[in-house]
This record gives sequence, structure tokens and C-alpha cells, in this order.
Amino acid sequence: MNKDSLIIFDTTLRDGEQSAGAGLTVDEKLIIAKQLESLGVDVIEAGFAVSSIGDFNAVSLIAQTVKNCKVASLARVVEKDIDKAAEALEKAVDPRIHTFVSSSAIHMEHQMRKDPEEIIEMAVKAVSRAKKYVDDVEFSPMDATRTDMDFLIKLLEETINAGATTINIPDTVGYSVSKEFGESIKLIMNKVKNIDGVIVSVHCHNDLGLAVSNSLSAVENGARQIEGCINGLGERAGNAALEEVIMGLEVRKDHFNVKTRIKTPEIGPTSRMVSNIFGFPMQANKAIVGQNAFRHSSGIHQDAFLKDKSTFEIMEPETVGWRGEALVLGKLSGRAGLKSRLKDLGYEFDEDQLNSLFIKFKDLADSKKEVTDMDLESLILEQSRSENNKQFLTLEFVEVECGNKIEPKAKIELINENGNKIKTESNGTGPVDAVCKAIDKVISFSSKLTEFSVNSVTEGIDALGEVTIRVENKKGRTFTGIGSDSDIVVASAKAYLNAINRQVQMMNEGSESPGSGAGR
Repeated sequence: MNKDSLIIFDTTLRDGEQSAGAGLTVDEKLIIAKQLESLGVDVIEAGFAVSSIGDFNAVSLIAQTVKNCKVASLARVVEKDIDKAAEALEKAVDPRIHTFVSSSAIHMEHQMRKDPEEIIEMAVKAVSRAKKYVDDVEFSPMDATRTDMDFLIKLLEETINAGATTINIPDTVGYSVSKEFGESIKLIMNKVKNIDGVIVSVHCHNDLGLAVSNSLSAVENGARQIEGCINGLGERAGNAALEEVIMGLEVRKDHFNVKTRIKTPEIGPTSRMVSNIFGFPMQANKAIVGQNAFRHSSGIHQDAFLKDKSTFEIMEPETVGWRGEALVLGKLSGRAGLKSRLKDLGYEFDEDQLNSLFIKFKDLADSKKEVTDMDLESLILEQSRSENNKQFLTLEFVEVECGNKIEPKAKIELINENGNKIKTESNGTGPVDAVCKAIDKVISFSSKLTEFSVNSVTEGIDALGEVTIRVENKKGRTFTGIGSDSDIVVASAKAYLNAINRQVQMMNEGSESPGSGAGR
């Protein structure tokens, strides 16, 4: 590999789905995978094929759909894991099996209950078995940063001899600090006898808020693959945020002297898509992709910025696909104007999709003076949720009575998958509670609402509101739903139904708890 090139390995669909409260349908994973391909990532870790029928189907579908980057499946150092990963990747243009095993003393004692020699034997057998199926095999010693260095070097040498083409060094619990981590990578580069000819990768978690810094330090010391997630998703505090790593390399290419295949204007659209599908709203001050990332409020800053943007901007917003709240359309705008603006934003629709979106646009334009780009994106994603997730129940009508002197009451009309209308009503402690309880009367399983949040898409009292709801079933599994509307109660009803519909769909797909048994 060219030492000037850096491989971007995206694990949003695997480690990202291990975020508490996350869980995606097969169709949703495919949508994200296609966008990651457009972004230009080199490797998509599509899932953990052996963990569930749903995960296997997702890996398999992505493997046969994605053509311009590698598709990987995670596997423990277990024969059935390796075989299942290979089966799922059978139709991939460029497949990779990624196998891992714990290597730190604390993990070997308490998790694996194996001695070091047994760990080496397991790792070598797994890599050798994977090599029979694919040319490209990645090996990860889990909890590498708390592993004895002499043992780690021996483990890496043996797995390289067995056929590993990429050696990944995970900071599994986010324990390392940047200088220390960089020195560890440098030591591995110098001490592992057969390291030449393989790629050294890093996979950093963010428990101390150092995942991006540690990843960049690794690049400085010879690592040529970075693993991470869009928006920094992942277990616990998450993984290295790929958009931050990428732009760190891009803005400071004078320092790092490496290049990637990433199309940076696709960063913003990718971030927004992932945020919406996962149901994790982006914090306003998030670096690179937050709503405030390119806003200047200080008078001194504004004055300097107006004179020369470079005074307070180290990158142009357009380079990362950032969008403000530009006025685009109003209630008098027609179908042609909407179609033209959508094309400017990078969206292509057939006539049926455009007609459906136009109806929603006109409804919104009647209630708002100005419809912004961000409003349009919210409408598009709302429509996408309906098209890509099976609708077991859809909202036809909702009416609530509430006030400080009356008990809130909701009347709802739903349409089931057979096209039949169902009317239901219920009282509640508030309008949203009444709406959810009314819907509960229709479904045949219990769903406990565990989280409710509202975010405005744009500013102003007439802003389109996005509601995120998480529900928990009797097994403790969490499902996320999102709905948008200018009326928050209606948005809440849509979000609750979205969570219910996704719950039914994921169970039908055989998707178990995300990341069951997988972690690095």
C-alpha cells in the first residue's frame, strides 16, 4: 500500500448499532451502506453475521449491492462465526473477514478463561480458516491497549504468519492517551518482525473523549487504517467520529501528509442520514456537522468574519456539505420549483415519489411562511421512513383535548396493513401519553415508552418539530421511532407508530439485540 494513502474503515452498521437504544432494519442498513459508498469509505463493516438472521441478511444484502468498497463481517475466533461470515460475504466483489479475540490479562482471566498460548492458538486457527475463504483477513486483539506488549507482539506475528493482511489495534475501553497510544503504534511498527506488507489499523473508543486524538496520533506513527463511526456512534461513549478524523487529516494535510478517498461534501448528508435513521439527534455544537459548527455569534468574531472568512473558519462549510437555513420555497411554489430545488440538494425522485412529497410540502407551506432546505430534508426523511419500513399501522387522524382543568383525551384513527380503519381513544396524564395509550389499545404486545425528545428542525415558533421516541418490549429490547410535523402531538403519534412498526419488522426479520457478543 502507498504510505501516503489512508484506509477509512466504517463500522457504523456494526459497532455503531451497539449504541444503547439503537437497532436498524435490514432496509435501513442498506440505505446507510449505499450512502457510505457514496461518501467514499474504503471498508464497510456491515455487521456480525453469526449474531442473528437479521444481521446475516443485512451483511449478505450489502455484500451483493455495494461494488466500490470492501464489505466486511465481524467474527469471533470461532469456526461457526468464520463460516457464517464467509457465507454472508459470498457475493461480495471485495470481501473481508474480520476476526477478533481478547488479549489483555484481565480479559483472558475473567472473560475468556484462557491462557496466552491458548489465545494465540485460537487466533491462528481463526485467521487460517478465514484465509481459506477470502484473501483479505483482518485480526484484532481486543483490549490491545491493556495487553502486555511482549505478548501482543508475539500474537501479532503469529496471526500475520497465518495470513492476516490487516492488524488492528483496538483501544477497546478508551483507556489510552494520545502520546502513549502513538508510541505503542510506533513500537509495533518497529518490533513486529513481519509487519512489512500488512496494514496497521486502529479502532479507538471514546470513554475519555480521546478517540479522535488517539486515531490521529496513530496516523502520525504509521497506522494506515482508521476505524470509526459516523457521528461518533458506538458502545458506551462511542467510537472515533469519522467526520472529525477525516477533516482533521484534510485541514491539516500539511502535518499528516496522507490522503483518503473520501468525498468530503458527502459528510453532511451522511451525518444527517445516520442521525435520523438511528434516532440520535446531533448536538448543536458538534464539530464538523453540528448546526452551530459554522455559526458566529460574537460581535468581534462576526466583524472579522465579514471582512475575511478565514479569520474564524478553518474550512468552508460547503466542503463538508453543511447547510444553513436558506429560504427555498413558499406556499405559492409549484411542483416544478420543488423538483428543481430537490435536484440542487442532490435528491432525485420519480413522479410518484415527487407527487407524494409535494402534497406534504404544500401542507407544510400552508402552516409556515418559509420552507427551508432543512425542512425539505426532514420531509424527505419522513417519506423515506414510510417507503422503506413496512407500515403495519399508519396514522390517518388524531385529535386531542387538553388543558390545565381537564383530563387529556386523544381520539385516533389508524389504518392497518390490510387497509382497514381502526378508531380508538384514551385518556392520559398529558396529550402525548393519551395518544400513546390510544395506540396501545390496538397493538397486541406491550411497549413501554422509555424516552421522549423534541427537536425543532429550524428556528421560530412555526418550526417543523421532530420527535424521537424509544420504546422497550418485555424482553428489554429498545426500539426507536421518529416523526416530524408542525404539530408536536401529531409528530409524537407518528414517532410512536414508527417505533411500533420497526419493532414488528425487526422481529419478523429475526434481528436480535444489536451487537450480541460483539465488541472491540
